[in-house]
Amino acid sequence: MTFLTARRTTRGFSLLELLVALMIIAIISTLGFKKYQNFSAQARYVKAQDDLKTVAEGLDQYYLKHARYPDFGSFDAMVDGNSPLVKENLIKVGMSPLDPFKQPYEGKSSRGVYELKSAGDPDRQDEFGPITRTPSQGQVLGGSAGEGTPKSEAPAASGAPK
Repeated sequence: MTFLTARRTTRGFSLLELLVALMIIAIISTLGFKKYQNFSAQARYVKAQDDLKTVAEGLDQYYLKHARYPDFGSFDAMVDGNSPLVKENLIKVGMSPLDPFKQPYEGKSSRGVYELKSAGDPDRQDEFGPITRTPSQGQVLGGSAGEGTPKSEAPAASGAPK
C-alpha cells in the first residue's frame, strides 16, 4: 500500500497547484499588458509631436527662404508630394496625413501664420490630449505625455517669425 501512495504523490501536480500557477501567470501578464499599453500610447503621442515639429520646422525654413509662409488650407496639402515643402526638401517625402492614433492631422497656413494640430489619444485625453503648434508661441501645447516627456519644448530661435 505504501508503494502505491508514494507513487501517486510523485505523478504530477494537483489541480489546485495548476490553478494557483495559472492565476499568478494571469496577474503578471495583466500588469505587463497595462504597462505595454501605457508605453505604446506614450510612444504614439511623442510620434505625433515629432511629426508636427517636422512640418513646423519645414514651414519655418520656407519662411526664412521666402519671407512668408506658403498658403495651405489643410495638412494634407502640406505633406502632399507636390507641396513646396516636399519639393524644396524641407520635410520628408511620404509623411502621413494621419496621426499615430489614426486621426487626421489638422493644419493650415497663410502668408504670416500657421497652425498645426493633433487631437491626441481619443481614449486618454487627460494624459495625451491635443497638441497645437504655431509660430508665435514657438512651443507645443498639449497634455502631459508621462514622465520624461516635456509638455512644451524650448522657444524657437530669436530669428523666428512672430
